[in-house]
Amino acid sequence: MFFRTLTGRFLLLAIIFVLLAEVLIFVPSVARFREDYLLSRLERAQIASLALLASDGAISDKLAEELLVNAGVYNVVMRRDELRELVLSSPVPGPISATYDLRDPAPWVLMRDAMLVLFEREPKVIRVFGDPVREAGLLIEVTMDSAALHEELVEYAARILLISFLLSLATASLLFLAVQRLIVTPIRHVIRSMAEYGQAPEDARHIITPAARVTELREAEETLATMQTELTHALRQKERLAQLGGAVARISHDLRNILSTATLVADRIEGSSDPAVKRAAPKLVGALSRAVSLCESTLAFGKAEEPPPRLDTLALRPLMQEVVDSERLALGEAAQVEILIDAAPTLRLRADHEQLYRVLSNLVRNARQAIEATGRPGTIELAAHESEIGCVIRVIDTGPGLPQRARDKLFAAFQGGARKGGIGLGLAIAAELVRGHGGTLELVRSDEDGTEFRILLPQDDALTPGREPGR
Repeated sequence: MFFRTLTGRFLLLAIIFVLLAEVLIFVPSVARFREDYLLSRLERAQIASLALLASDGAISDKLAEELLVNAGVYNVVMRRDELRELVLSSPVPGPISATYDLRDPAPWVLMRDAMLVLFEREPKVIRVFGDPVREAGLLIEVTMDSAALHEELVEYAARILLISFLLSLATASLLFLAVQRLIVTPIRHVIRSMAEYGQAPEDARHIITPAARVTELREAEETLATMQTELTHALRQKERLAQLGGAVARISHDLRNILSTATLVADRIEGSSDPAVKRAAPKLVGALSRAVSLCESTLAFGKAEEPPPRLDTLALRPLMQEVVDSERLALGEAAQVEILIDAAPTLRLRADHEQLYRVLSNLVRNARQAIEATGRPGTIELAAHESEIGCVIRVIDTGPGLPQRARDKLFAAFQGGARKGGIGLGLAIAAELVRGHGGTLELVRSDEDGTEFRILLPQDDALTPGREPGR
């Protein structure tokens, strides 16, 4: 299990990489040792040959044998003045198995031959060529046994391996301690902070304090601290909004009862003989009905649910006209806002009349209030047309446009309010109502030239001119 941790895996990789580096050093070192060993034997053989030549051959056989034993060879051949001469010789125990030329060897050849000698199982007789030192001839050639070479090469390789192992262990240990201090400890600090924060995210004391010295880890801690701070703030805001939502739900419940009573009174007013009262009474009843519906919708939103739409076939232009008439009453006589409708009288769709009214009314009312806040004249246009993918409804105004903070969270409840004093609930409810119809509500543009919202509602084939139901 240890090697499944970050520390264990880093330690294992450190050991592997250090050993790999040591192998890259080990093979050339062994090759160099073998080359030096053979060159030393050639030099000794040359000295023995020069001793024999200096005495003009007047040495005993015993002394010649001692010279060969001291040089570690069986015989010595010198080439001088293009003449090859056997200077010293002794019985060779067997046939020559390999020949090596050290006059100008390639590095890869030296490394290959060294590995072959290192791992050979039985000693053998070898011949070695080389250049005499101090230019004492053209060539020197010796015949020798590889047993001594193999033995010393194995001993040297064992020392190199031991040193490599100790260096690898020391390097891996230092890297292990460095990783523990510089990486693992800060990561554990982050994990511990996340665990403590998860137990009580509302407590700001559990927000991590960046302390890492490594740049990347410190950036991670700072990012985590920022995220925890924003999350703590959001949780506190959600808690306050939840409390506010409970209060709004209670108020909406009581207000609904009051408006229901007012609706009953308005129904009686409809029976008045006064012509002006007769004209105003239906609009009053309609306004009270929508107010009751709004209270019910607020209660439904507080329960995180919106009643499903009751779809029915309706003509869109009269519904738009109803929205416009309601807003014109709010404008008063000195109105500076003009509301236009651009929709074919034959355009029909399947929708919930009250819910679609609420959506359009909310968009038009927001546009009217935005224009009125500027104190300048303006225009609101309600346009609709059919497309291949459904019915497209556009609400366009010439107001000042939405501020950036409102566009960022436009359809988020209690957060997307663009008007001073607004609670940011209207557009969230409108978007949810449109989604309930299987459509989409989106902001197309909002700048100094005005704002445009687009509603896309899927169209029923039976309502499309030129089509028959079911086709």
